[in-house]
Amino acid sequence: MILEMKVPSPGESIKEVEIATWLVKDGDYVEKDQAIAEVDSDKATLELPAEMSGVITLKAEEGDTVAVGAVVCLIDTDAAKPEGGSAAPAAEAPKADTSTSSAPAKVEAPKASPAQETTYATGSASPAAKKILAEKNIDPATVSGTGKSGRITTEDAANAVPSMGTPTGGSRGSDRSKLSMLRRKVAERLVAAKNETAMLTTFNEVDMTEIYKLRDQYKEEFKAKHQMGLGFMSFFTKAVTRALQLYPDVNSMIDGQEKISYDFCDISVAVSGPKGLMVPVMRNAELLSFRGVEAEIKRLALRARDGQITVDEMTGGTFTISNGGVFGSMLSTPIINPPQSGILGMHNVVDRAIVKNGQIVIAPVMFVALSYDHRIIDGRESVGFLVAVKEALENPTEILMGGNPRKALEL
Repeated sequence: MILEMKVPSPGESIKEVEIATWLVKDGDYVEKDQAIAEVDSDKATLELPAEMSGVITLKAEEGDTVAVGAVVCLIDTDAAKPEGGSAAPAAEAPKADTSTSSAPAKVEAPKASPAQETTYATGSASPAAKKILAEKNIDPATVSGTGKSGRITTEDAANAVPSMGTPTGGSRGSDRSKLSMLRRKVAERLVAAKNETAMLTTFNEVDMTEIYKLRDQYKEEFKAKHQMGLGFMSFFTKAVTRALQLYPDVNSMIDGQEKISYDFCDISVAVSGPKGLMVPVMRNAELLSFRGVEAEIKRLALRARDGQITVDEMTGGTFTISNGGVFGSMLSTPIINPPQSGILGMHNVVDRAIVKNGQIVIAPVMFVALSYDHRIIDGRESVGFLVAVKEALENPTEILMGGNPRKALEL
């Protein structure tokens, strides 16, 4: 029986996919549920498993865009599984010609050209050539003259001057490759966010001293009990969900001429995957504990890294957190993830001189940035939101942990 394998629907809004990579070759025998291809949609890269065992015939090429429901390969389920093949016989190497009937031809050495006569003029430059070399700070002794008796001519001086932009023997190759469907969709969304929103960015700085103290005090115990690290993201997520509840406009979005407000906080977390930037979502993050946030972020990051993230896991989201600090970014203006209205950018932590109680002290400081859609969020809400995040991060014990870190961390 010949089975037609069709492209399954990765999600409601997806109408077509792109064949990113075939994992098998035409004529291969495949087992049921074996991954035979990777397909790109505009939201994720998914594996296509074989529906039955048999010999496969490919009906699409890598890079082809195919509609959901289209046939991409055939599987002959009646074909017998090969028991093993032998390598094709190696081509016989050509025999060396051992004939000695003719002696090797005698090669005559090229005749040396007569040596140029050396005189007092050899290596000296004409006045014009001397001027060119002096302007370019070139030693005449490094220039070979082609004039009479080895004199350096104007042409010799000009040729000795390296031309700006002249290739110097380094590699000048280039490569052209098609962007994946996911990367093309990300590009479209980023351009749309710049062109279709009134995006502004406001900045602040956060003294991370108290968070460092809490992590130093509890991270080993937290890891031993929960088998995961205590990172910055749980503190930032808790601070963000609190601030979103204080300033609900930041947790809203525009739909035509209407504003949609949410009473829940689905936090999108920007992570780097093998196919580019992915933004999986933590559902109802306002209800998650510190342990719950860390566990969910770890789960989503691993699935994104392994290419297992699903469309449903990246759909939705009311606000985004992006951590460019893991790559060393000091400060940036993050781009809104539409249709959301706001995104918080985290950055690296650097020891800086700040003023505390009238004294200059050194403290670990992070710059934070909030990009927001000014069509729906006013300056008061945007600045107030970022100040609320700053206050919570600088006093996490009281504001985020209710004065009891051990209980908040479930220790």
